[in-house]
Amino acid sequence: MDAEGREENPLLHHLVRDIASRGEGELTAVVHETHGGRLIRIAHIRPANGIAWSTAADNVTPATGGP
Repeated sequence: MDAEGREENPLLHHLVRDIASRGEGELTAVVHETHGGRLIRIAHIRPANGIAWSTAADNVTPATGGP
């Protein structure tokens, strides 16, 4: 993790799937944030077109290209 709370992740800048929303896009960052006294990992995903979103980092898997 760097000084700004970003973590190195092997899926960074690769196509991933958010299992919660079933959306796919490029993983642009995984950051550590404190919420309610707990440290949580948040993944930021940018689709090829559309609006970027965030999800729990544990929801991110490599995209397979299929449904």
